Amino acid sequence: MQTEDVACSTGRPDVAYPPAGRRVIAVVASLAASLTIFRLELLKRLVCAGHDVIAFAPEHDPRVEQALADIGVRFIRIPMARTGLNPLEDIRTFWSLRQHLKRLKPDMILPYTMKPIIYAGIAARTLGIKERCFLITGLGHIFSEAGGRSFKALAIRHLCVRLYRLAFKRARVVFVYNEADAEDIRRYRMLPDALTPTMVPGSGVDLEHFALARAAPGGPVFLMIARLLRDKGVVEYVESARIVRRTFPDARFQLLGHFDSNPTAISRQEINDWVGEGVLEYLGTTDDVRPYLAACNVFVLPSYYREGIPRSILEALAVGRPVITTNLPGCRDTVQPGVNGMTVKPLDVAALADAMASFARDPDVAVKMGRRSRELAETRFDVHMINRILFAGMGLTD
Repeated sequence: MQTEDVACSTGRPDVAYPPAGRRVIAVVASLAASLTIFRLELLKRLVCAGHDVIAFAPEHDPRVEQALADIGVRFIRIPMARTGLNPLEDIRTFWSLRQHLKRLKPDMILPYTMKPIIYAGIAARTLGIKERCFLITGLGHIFSEAGGRSFKALAIRHLCVRLYRLAFKRARVVFVYNEADAEDIRRYRMLPDALTPTMVPGSGVDLEHFALARAAPGGPVFLMIARLLRDKGVVEYVESARIVRRTFPDARFQLLGHFDSNPTAISRQEINDWVGEGVLEYLGTTDDVRPYLAACNVFVLPSYYREGIPRSILEALAVGRPVITTNLPGCRDTVQPGVNGMTVKPLDVAALADAMASFARDPDVAVKMGRRSRELAETRFDVHMINRILFAGMGLTD
């Protein structure tokens, strides 16, 4: 594959990557769009370092495939059900990945999210692929308190732990986004004793693409961006909005995100009812969240899902918006309470309403905290800084 025609940018114009130490690297995702939303700068960097990069994901998404082709990344579609435990479907995923990896003979794999990690990791082990690197973007709902302690929940968790152990055996590196996930990995002994998780502060954000934007004047505009799942705190957001609007009737509450097939999904009828009530503005979906972030005063994500580090919050930080989120792992890692935002207990509607009302009461606070959000994005969440951590962990030239 020719990489010379790819415009390579590392965030440091003085650095050029030689093609020495060229590897074939397989990056495995459970959602095609995530390859360009979350991993585009990393994929660019791998190509610019002279590596042959192949991306795997289940959907046929022409825009994603074209964007990957534009930077010199090959795309292969694989069968995979993102959610649910269907043994026949999962065996099909494993077998497809194994066949592709056997044919392509990559030197290194980098899967992320649960199913790619487990099935690509085990498949690569059976094929003797030694450079196996894993990116845990969040252990998921089953490892959270909300995952439950029923016999079924504990059995699924036990099965996941055993599969993770099989995938991680003799891994080169396992990256995690937050200390809570690292602690669960240690508690359940998912890694061999000789290996410890490597911390990385999320997927990072492109600070040039998500530039600092001055908030529009006027009444407070609150924005939530998330998949439309109950675990993301959508219901709590709406209930809190009702409370705030009693005192601040001009406050606006916006929601941006796509519907999902997950069992905890919010229905279209619920959204329509909230919009009809006048408590919520549903903005649909978009390929570019920047105009919506620029038009809001405060970003809200009351998630009680087991997050890694939410990308939506990182984008809000970069644009210069204060953040209200929960004090759960991942979410709380993005906020310094009282400095660039506030954290509340999950499912606490009254606390969430109080936090939003405080910004409605004093708009200048949102402006000041928004500046601190941008500073935090620059010092901790710059995507190029994070990619250097990933390169070092994978043993690649930086």
